[in-house]
Order: sequence, then C-alpha cells, then structure tokens
Amino acid sequence: MPEIPLDHVHVAPDDDPENAPAVFVLHGRGADEEDLLPVARHLPDDLHVISLRAPDPLQGGYTWYELDLSAGGLEESQPDAADFRRSLDLVAESVEAAAEAYDLDADRVGLLGFSQGAITSLSLALEEPDRYAWVVALHGYLADAHADRGPDGIEGKPVFVGAGTGDRVIPESRSVAAADRFEAIGADVTRGSYPGGHGIGQEELADLVAFVESQTA
Repeated sequence: MPEIPLDHVHVAPDDDPENAPAVFVLHGRGADEEDLLPVARHLPDDLHVISLRAPDPLQGGYTWYELDLSAGGLEESQPDAADFRRSLDLVAESVEAAAEAYDLDADRVGLLGFSQGAITSLSLALEEPDRYAWVVALHGYLADAHADRGPDGIEGKPVFVGAGTGDRVIPESRSVAAADRFEAIGADVTRGSYPGGHGIGQEELADLVAFVESQTA
C-alpha cells in the first residue's frame, strides 16, 4: 500500500468499496480531520470519505497555511504563498496515493472543503480540473494566486459555493466573488448564502448533500 503523505481518516462505503467514488474532505483553520465527519455522515453511503489533516499544528488543531495579513487584516487575508504551495502539493499527492491504496474510482473523486479547506479545494480544482469531478467550497474564497487561472478543463465542472450572510471570518462577498469567477470561466456553479456566521447550518447542509447526491447518483 502506498504511503499517504497526510494523516487522515478513511470511512469506506457500506457496500462494494472497490472502485467506488470518493470525497476528500479538507477542514478549516485550527480544526482537524475529525471536524467535518458529522457533515460527511450525511453524504451518500456509497462514497469513500477520506478526511485529511492539515500539516501544521495550530491551537490544538491544524492549519493548511499561515495567513498573509498585509492587505489589511483577517477579512482581506491571503494564504502565505510558500505554505499554500506546500499544502496544495501535499493534498494532490495524498489524493493520488489514496486512490491507489483504497481502490477509488479515479474518475469520480470530489473535494469538500470548509474555510481554509475550501480555499485549498478551489485552487486544486483550477490546477488539476481533470482530477476532480466536483467541488464543494463552504465559506471560502478564491486565492489571489489562482484568480487569473484560465478555463482549460474547468468548463462544465460542478462547483457548489456556500457562504454565510453574517460571516465575519470570510465575508459573504468573498465567497460570492469566487462563485462569480468560476461562472465566468465556464464552471457549472451552484451557490447559496445562508443566515449565520462561519459555520454550516442545517439549510446549507441540506443543500450541499443534495448537490453531492446529484453528482454521485
């Protein structure tokens, strides 16, 4: 079995795990690989769930990268370039290794990220659109480093973008801008804005589950 670079939790499908579709789950800043498992439990039973742990310890949890606050504070922050590049590579390497280790259907691999995990997921989708069949990005934004990426391979890609109307960590406007950009380059975008702050409420959960079910049916 190949070594998977990032620590993770793997939940196999209930039936016939060989060549089954999969979702890679990327948590937010200061959380860990267990954080989004309650969300993943609502997803279809025929999915492999591989929830990855970010590489760097932070406040009892982990982070994908440090923040560049030079633009004026948390609400305008960007990923630190070197950290971000390292995490993007580690996730891509982990997806490749896990596909072999767990006999995944490589043509039916999705990404589901929250906050930093959403930012990472959107960038991965632009870097290697052929690797990911669909993307869920909750309460994130499109990093400046990838804002000008062209449409090659992203046309028609199903992308779900969720935002919180009262989110003070990643304002709704940043998630809306990410959805607008993906629409502009031809992705098939489903978007939702939900009451509340930097978290996943029941309405948002129901919509993302419906989106994933539509991609894996």
